[in-house]
Order: sequence, then structure tokens, then C-alpha cells
Amino acid sequence: MSARIVAMLVMAFTLVRVAQAQGGAHERADWQKNFSAFDARGTIVVADERIAARPIGVFDDTRARKRYSPASTFKIPHTLFALDAGAVRDEFEVFSWDGVERSFAPHNQDQDLRSAMRNSAVWVYRLFAGKIGEERAREYLVALDYGNADPRTKEGDYWLDGNLAISAYEQISFLKRLYRNELPFRIEHQRLVKDVMVVEAGRDWILRAKTGWDGRVGWWVGWVEWPQGPVFFALNIDTPNRLADLHKREAIVRSILRAIEALPPA
Repeated sequence: MSARIVAMLVMAFTLVRVAQAQGGAHERADWQKNFSAFDARGTIVVADERIAARPIGVFDDTRARKRYSPASTFKIPHTLFALDAGAVRDEFEVFSWDGVERSFAPHNQDQDLRSAMRNSAVWVYRLFAGKIGEERAREYLVALDYGNADPRTKEGDYWLDGNLAISAYEQISFLKRLYRNELPFRIEHQRLVKDVMVVEAGRDWILRAKTGWDGRVGWWVGWVEWPQGPVFFALNIDTPNRLADLHKREAIVRSILRAIEALPPA
């Protein structure tokens, strides 16, 4: 199959996925106050499946269609790639710290899959990328229909500094398929990835999510599981104040999820 045909197929599948993700989307202008409260500019898509007929909620539909670097939210699919390629055996394999002092202290220690996800340890995922290689990464990305499926980079990590990009709507589409074990990977691997995504939980709910930041745009994506069904979310915001803006990602999402009773009160 020629590269042109592959590219056309990816484009077609992407349009279908985006259309599915946007189906019945309802602009939530009232969520402006949640962004304004934190002096933030961005978008959020929320797909509340606790009620089947409830439309997808979106603040700033135009931005929700725009693709940005996935940054560390890519650790979700990247973990699937690593498990499938044998770059990591399971959640118990330990990766020895290379001794390089990094600015974020939790990176400066041995890591396993769970801590690498929780601490967003980039150096572990660079090891995975080296073992997987660009050609195989592209095959995985195309199979997933993940964003623009382009792992090229002139320098740096392709999910941070390269061509790879994904929209908030596309994040929702990907997360829904992962939740339902519908991705083209072994079910046990999909279940393991979901397990290491757990952020917190209550008696009858579980929050699974991942942050991301490329220096310019910050993400928080994931879902809350309830007995009535899941509530998916994907937020991205501009971060002109860099580190000082990062707390806003979770704060905005949590404020919106609490408003729709998708998270318990603080």
C-alpha cells in the first residue's frame, strides 16, 4: 500500500472519529466562568455517558477541533506501544535511574510503569521510544487513528517537540475506545494502562487521568467512572506563565466536573 493511500485512509478514519466525537456537541458558554476564575484561555470537551441522551458539552468548539502536541498525555497510548513491543514486561519491571539530576525530584529515582505514569517520567518513555523506533511508532499511531499519526521530529521527543498533534475531540474519541477495550491491543494491556492511570477514587467512583505540558499548552484528559456510566473529559489551556499555570489544568476540570456532579464536592 502506497504512502499516499495510507495517508488518505488515515484522513478518512480521522474525519469519522472526529464526527463521532462531536456528534450532538452542545456549546457550554456558562463554562467560561470556570476558565475566567483561573484567568485561563482554553477549551474543554466533556462527554457524560451517565445519561445516554445527554449531548457532549464543549467550551470553545473551534479550539476543541484544533490539534496540539499531546505532550505527556501521550504516555497513555505510548504505554500500550511499549507493552506490545516488549519494551516493558509489566507494571513490576524496574527501570534504574540513570543518575541525571532533573528539575522535578520524583524523576530522580528508579521507576516502574506505575510511578513513571504518575510522575510523568519522560526519561523512561524515551527508553521506550528508542526500543520501539519511529517506523513502528508510526504503525501504532495509524492503527490507533491517533491525531495526525505523525511521529516525525527534527529534534527532541516527537510527542513533545515533533509533528505529532491531537485535538480535544480526538482525545475523547481515543479515551472512549480505551475505556471499552476497543483499541487494537491486547485487552490485558488496555486494562493495565487503565490501572496505572488511576488518580484517586471513592466508594463508588474512580478518576483515571493524565496531565500533559509542552511548555506552551497544558492538558488534562481522562474520565470518571460511576455505576451509571463514565464521564470523559479533555482540557487544554495556554500556559503563558509556564509552571505557574499548571495547577489550572486540574482546577478548571474539577470545578466543571463538580458542577455537573461528576466528582464529589471538595
